Amino acid sequence: MSLCPASRTGGATAGASQRHWKLGKKRKMRVRLRGINSRRKRLADGSIRTYYWAWKGGPRLHGKPGTPEFVASYNAAVAQKVVPPTGVLLAMLLQFQESGEFLYGISERTRRDYLKQIKRIERAFGDFPIKALDDPKARAVFLEWRDELARRSLRQADYAYHTLARILSWALKRGLISTNPCAEGGKLYHGTRVDKIWSDQDVGRFLEIAPPHLRLAMMLAINTGQRQGDLLKLTWSAYDGQIIQVRQRKTGAYVPVPVSDELRSVLDATPRRSPVILVNTDGKPWSESGFQGAWRKVSARAEITGRTFHDLRGTAVVTLARAGCNEVEIYSITGHKPRDVQAILTTHYLPRDTEVAMNAIAKLNTYKQNRGDQNGDENLPTALPTALRLVKPKGEKA
Repeated sequence: MSLCPASRTGGATAGASQRHWKLGKKRKMRVRLRGINSRRKRLADGSIRTYYWAWKGGPRLHGKPGTPEFVASYNAAVAQKVVPPTGVLLAMLLQFQESGEFLYGISERTRRDYLKQIKRIERAFGDFPIKALDDPKARAVFLEWRDELARRSLRQADYAYHTLARILSWALKRGLISTNPCAEGGKLYHGTRVDKIWSDQDVGRFLEIAPPHLRLAMMLAINTGQRQGDLLKLTWSAYDGQIIQVRQRKTGAYVPVPVSDELRSVLDATPRRSPVILVNTDGKPWSESGFQGAWRKVSARAEITGRTFHDLRGTAVVTLARAGCNEVEIYSITGHKPRDVQAILTTHYLPRDTEVAMNAIAKLNTYKQNRGDQNGDENLPTALPTALRLVKPKGEKA
């Protein structure tokens, strides 16, 4: 007797899938395996293998789908499944993962990152009593946990703590808890992007060495300032010859990006091998890991170190600023919020930028040349504004 897969209803969404199997050759019996979670992984030899779990966060299943071993493994996992206790942080973590904010309010990439941190939180505080969150000492407990994580990585420590604070904030809004001890915890990692901008020489060396499909990725990134994940999903139907309609997964917003002459000539000369613009050598859409691996190899061959694809987003902001664009104009292309663009320029990317300073001096020279032989400027203030006049203390003589 064997198990063969029957029709499956619904998608393969983790935690919500239903797989149906038919038992036997002549007499077939439908077996429903609810909630199975699957994930594909590329192995070292390049092959793809699919792994299965009884449910999201549950035990891994053994055997191949369609075999008695697989069904027996599933049944054993279900039989041992224990309902999580109430009144502890684990119950809240599970409840958050079923919420609309988690399922629909964030991007798929952010959701995957959250799951990694939630597992870390579960290992440390799964049995932490929810009532203990009201204890003033709870904040110190969570901060000490972050300090311990920071020994390995400051950024990961911040991310784990931020995720916990986000979940507790969600619970606070729903009235599940009365206080969030992780609120306003600050950050340990304070990175800078001052030295993480692709120079014109870096871009030139990359374009000289890269194959056509990666040169196209570079041109899209440097001319649009969009995120890697959004560009990998970009379809030809989003490009009308003048504008690219980019849907940003992180915000859900559609950003119409006018195409520069340089990028238009590249796009119009690119064969459309797939509905997706960026494809690999086989003409198939990239996986994120596959694209990152190929990008790193070309960067290494071009002797470009300390620069990532994500740095091109900031490089585009800097390039637009050097071209004289203001924050609103930059935002309209990259999709940043105006205040975020200003923060990038002033905090991370343009402090003491030589080219910007030269532009400022050029404007000053032009201004002085236009003034001619004028010895003064009628626009200069001749007296203090009323609001700024000094008031002498009473009794003091003039």
